[in-house]
Amino acid sequence: MKTAYYIGIMSGTSLDGIDAVLADFSSSSPSVLHACYRAYDPDLRNRLLELHLPGHDELHRAAMVGNELAHHYAQAVAQLLRECNVKTAEVAAIGCHGQTVRHCPQPGRDYTIQLYNPALLVELAGITVVADFRSRDIAAGGQGAPLVPAFHKVLFSHPQVHRAIVNIGGISNITDLPPNGEVTGFDCGPGNIMMDAWCLRHTGHTYDNNGSWAASGGVIPALLDKLLATPFFSLPPPKSAGREIFNLAWLESCLSGDELPADVAATVLQLTVASIAGSISDHFPHVTEVYLCGGGARNGTLVARMRTAMSGTKVELTDSLGVDVDWLEAFAFAWLAKQVMHGIPASLPSVTGARGARLLGAIYPN
Repeated sequence: MKTAYYIGIMSGTSLDGIDAVLADFSSSSPSVLHACYRAYDPDLRNRLLELHLPGHDELHRAAMVGNELAHHYAQAVAQLLRECNVKTAEVAAIGCHGQTVRHCPQPGRDYTIQLYNPALLVELAGITVVADFRSRDIAAGGQGAPLVPAFHKVLFSHPQVHRAIVNIGGISNITDLPPNGEVTGFDCGPGNIMMDAWCLRHTGHTYDNNGSWAASGGVIPALLDKLLATPFFSLPPPKSAGREIFNLAWLESCLSGDELPADVAATVLQLTVASIAGSISDHFPHVTEVYLCGGGARNGTLVARMRTAMSGTKVELTDSLGVDVDWLEAFAFAWLAKQVMHGIPASLPSVTGARGARLLGAIYPN
């Protein structure tokens, strides 16, 4: 390629907004040159939430939201380039994940849907777009997620230290990075998705800042046990999850109705901690260092309880490895776009369960 600059755009299960990064892959140590965040307004967030379930005229509504998202993505691209004085011609491609509204990798109903309009984004941004990263892996028998472990391997593998990278987005996922051996990983349960939904229901805020509300409550052991009894947690990897499994209806089906909201918030936060710590203990017992990333890594209560649950294991943020926790996933999709543009398979069958490594993503040339 003529340039080593790529843009990565990620809008995750939390439905909070758009992360965008301008990445430089010109050296053996990739770097983020600039990043920006654009929040979803409440109306767009609600319309995206509604599209997670069947509804009236949903095909039309989904197409219109896809067009709207393309404009938001283009604005994020323009902001990035303007703020760091880079021209569109200097960017090889945009890796755009889109907004997932359905993720069903189970046999017999194996599909995934991300809303966006890559063709429109090309027209608006004037840059080649790589999109549809998950479908090929699912077609090859995989889960189509998580896709970032391959990039974690590039950035964070250590020749002597057994590390795990934990992304706490809407859904939590783990990447196992042994010093010798195969990289593996899987979705392990809800990250912020249930904490955010419960917080919005009872406080009107889209998230619990620093976990302070959850910290004011007490964990309800019986409720935690009931939540952890959900079949997903006992499934062997490879596995992936989304709002199809973890949603308010699921949580409310486990409640007696007389719990204090703050106690439920504390329990839901502990569910995220327990599912991560338990997964590492069960599947990667030799891990000595755990690095957290994603929005949940900014939740001080969550991080403190992770350290308590994993006493004896080093638990830090990816910031300490030189990559800001807020931008890592968008950075990964810039890298995935680069792999596609260079014709290099970027999937890990050991993570997704696909029949083999595949070239992930469809190219929409400028």
